[in-house]
Amino acid sequence: MKKLVLLAIVILSIASCGRKNRGELIGVRQKKWFPEKPYGMTLIEGGSYIMGKSDEDVAQLQNAPARTVTVPSFYMDETEITNSEYRQFVYWVKDSVTLSMLAQRAAEIEKTQDDKNSIGEYAFADADTSKLSEYQKYMLANYYEADPERYGDGRSLNWDQQIMWDTRDYLDQDYAEMMDSMYLPPDLWYNGEMKIDVTKLVYKYTWFDAEGASKESKRTRQQFIDRKPFIKKEEIEIYPDTTVWIKDFIYSYNEPMHNEYFSHPAYQDYPVVGVSWKQAVAFCNWRTHFKNSYQKSRNKPLVNNFRLPSEAEWEYAARGGIPSGTYPWGGPYLLNDRGCFLANFKPLRGDYAVDQAVYTVEAKSYLPNDYNLYNMAGNVAEWTRSSYDPGAYDNVASLNPDMSLEFEKRKVVRGGSWKDVAYFLRVSSRDYEYQDTARSFIGFRTVQDYLGTSNVKIK
Repeated sequence: MKKLVLLAIVILSIASCGRKNRGELIGVRQKKWFPEKPYGMTLIEGGSYIMGKSDEDVAQLQNAPARTVTVPSFYMDETEITNSEYRQFVYWVKDSVTLSMLAQRAAEIEKTQDDKNSIGEYAFADADTSKLSEYQKYMLANYYEADPERYGDGRSLNWDQQIMWDTRDYLDQDYAEMMDSMYLPPDLWYNGEMKIDVTKLVYKYTWFDAEGASKESKRTRQQFIDRKPFIKKEEIEIYPDTTVWIKDFIYSYNEPMHNEYFSHPAYQDYPVVGVSWKQAVAFCNWRTHFKNSYQKSRNKPLVNNFRLPSEAEWEYAARGGIPSGTYPWGGPYLLNDRGCFLANFKPLRGDYAVDQAVYTVEAKSYLPNDYNLYNMAGNVAEWTRSSYDPGAYDNVASLNPDMSLEFEKRKVVRGGSWKDVAYFLRVSSRDYEYQDTARSFIGFRTVQDYLGTSNVKIK
């Protein structure tokens, strides 16, 4: 008996020695996280610089006084978002809308995935309850089916089922009816071509207005407030406005650009245009969602949000580490030592072709700046997340400055474009456009915050 008691004491002693927590503050450790550079992006190391016009304000706008600001590290797209990349977004939305319509019809006629060669193959992924977890069953019964108008967007679509776009492959009359609703009616076709109704390509998402919530909590002196008013819902038609090529240039023959620029493979690596600020923000939300869907499927940590750069981040990146540079390549000159122009813009009193381009050029054209960023001057101007205010530099903070106001519809545009004179190519020049307006000379690129910082050791 004594031997058994002694053995039990030894076992308990060993077990207690093996425990890490002996009443000490050791924290809650998480799995080690390593930053991963997003595809097609480059890391911009944070730092301080003189933001604004340190050179002569030739336009006398007085909207960018020089001041020292600091920005943290972030990733930025090496090029403007191209037609090909934006088409991936458009195609995903098109498939999503179509699958949702097919799934809703399948639910209406009470067919399931067990019905072969019918619209039932496109039922919601949770239609077969035998494959659901208890949590999924609970959500289905208490939310998705109980109040479909409110929670219907939360149901998972059957992405494994291929959509049959060829009319010869339509499964049944229900399928044909649903697919027909995605197209314009026959009296709106021309040359016998079926045309997708692009007004159906609507991207829906929600976002949390942290700035508004912080103001409310400060006003009411409460740490926790009702978050519902600050959850914003957006529904955006995301197809680019191809008519900008005609609307922006009256009495100019630009029909070929209207007809082919976004859809023809010849322009797939050119920057997307005809995209409003709201559409660019929707693209950023989708890119985050698309990447995190993959991360979830591989049980990997989620990535933080893709977004538009702030005005300060954009200028810092455009300078390429050259504090006093006039243009992204550093010098005050527009030509290299061989007499070639260094960007795509409108030089020499309107000679569009002298820089080797009439309209836009491929996103990876001309030499990049020292951060390996292409066309930070010219080609297309670029949306930023910042709201435009001539006096913004006097009001924003010196640490990661940004004036992003929901009520201000004017958004800052940077970099100049293929139709602009050299003044707008300067890294310090500011311009703006209204957030719901699309232009043939405005595109965008995205950024992602770099989480954490380099190890700092003080000896």
